Amino acid sequence: MSEEASESPTPYAQIGGEDAVQALAGRFYDLMDLEPGYAALRAAHGSTLDNARQKLFWFLCGWLGGPSYYTDRFGHPRLRARHLPFAIGIVERDQWLACMDQAMQETGVPQELRLRLKKSFFQTADWMRNQGV
Repeated sequence: MSEEASESPTPYAQIGGEDAVQALAGRFYDLMDLEPGYAALRAAHGSTLDNARQKLFWFLCGWLGGPSYYTDRFGHPRLRARHLPFAIGIVERDQWLACMDQAMQETGVPQELRLRLKKSFFQTADWMRNQGV
């Protein structure tokens, strides 16, 4: 790894650290509750979003290069295995991605980083699908 690459700020730092990641996770779940366009996604989450909201915050912190709150509590994320009990098809994937993109826009994630994260989120969300083609 080049010296320049090792000095690049992490996405966690580029977003603005813990408070910004907390705002992103919070806005994501707020939007899921508020926007009719995310109804299928919301339906997959049960009656309350509090637990999911906290886990997403912990996960995103580490995934973005910040503190490893999630893995410290639960070990390896094993995202696909943890989501297998839920029906995740193209509709749910696309709603998750749209909701996260809207949350990133509304919480001020820098445009260049948002575009980069959208690609990574798509790869992960598509890999999570367990329904449909």
